Amino acid sequence: MQYISHTIRTNAGRTIGQSCVRANAPYVVRRNFSEAVKLSSSDREGLDQWKASPPRPTFVDGLNIEHLSDLYITLPTRDGSKRPYVAPEAGDPLPYGHHLAFFHARRPEGQLRKDGTDEDISPPPPFTKRMWAGGKITWNNDNPLLVGKSTRGVSTVASAEEKGFDKGKPMVFITQKIEFIQEGQRVPSVVEERAHVYFHAEIFASRKKVFDRAVNDIPTAIDFSFEYTPTPVTLFRYSALMFNAHHIHLDKEYCEKEEGYPERLVHGPLTAQMLLESVNLHFPDLKFQKFEYRATNPLFVNRKLIINGKWTDKSNILVWCSDANGVVGMTGKVMVQ
Repeated sequence: MQYISHTIRTNAGRTIGQSCVRANAPYVVRRNFSEAVKLSSSDREGLDQWKASPPRPTFVDGLNIEHLSDLYITLPTRDGSKRPYVAPEAGDPLPYGHHLAFFHARRPEGQLRKDGTDEDISPPPPFTKRMWAGGKITWNNDNPLLVGKSTRGVSTVASAEEKGFDKGKPMVFITQKIEFIQEGQRVPSVVEERAHVYFHAEIFASRKKVFDRAVNDIPTAIDFSFEYTPTPVTLFRYSALMFNAHHIHLDKEYCEKEEGYPERLVHGPLTAQMLLESVNLHFPDLKFQKFEYRATNPLFVNRKLIINGKWTDKSNILVWCSDANGVVGMTGKVMVQ
């Protein structure tokens, strides 16, 4: 296996470490499935009915300071290990991306799916296997979310696209749009789009396991970097903060036997948040306008993760997260003011 080694420097030119990007490695570049299925007429009808009248859940959250404090001590960028710990205070602007740990669904255990996921925006069975594919977040810096202030998250299904149905590999790509509107305000402080892929359960079970897909256009020069290792404690705490019982983050045996993964998976939202946190750690005075990101490969617990960033111009930063073997798990772009 061949690597390109390079030196990581800050904007001031200070060397802060080494990293690697895999080059000319044998990748499989698309998701593979070994079997095909035909959607039944009742399943087809159920999906059509769901698309005609998709759910519109609304979540209300007080952005509680104690909950935010728990998030701070969970994130390696804020727990005091990399810089002095600064406790959040009521009335402060909520840090960029931290809303991800709030506004969760509240369902009794008996209403969750077998894998621990909720059904608040999910299409009906058999599309029960969910993957977080990416998203986009836009901030209104003139009207930020404030810690301790009641906020509504108004959710809609912006799009639901069918793929692979004609080939017997049915998947539904859903874009969920959420507008976060603070009490007393009429315009959103944050607008987010979340992209999820919902797989037919039988197709998902028969898929070929490929965890190192090629990711193109990764820069070889880097302006800043951050490393951390998500542990089982990290994943447990983040799951608890999100009220997220998805077994892929918590149960190793389930991951191995039911999902075909070698270990527990790092949350997509956690990786996205860490991309933002890494930029904020190096440039704490920047104001973010927009963040777009895409999940490219699964990232696993107890493996060192390297977050790299590269300025492309004065307003845009490319960021990406890879493991120690050079497998890129997420890419993103941050637009700043």
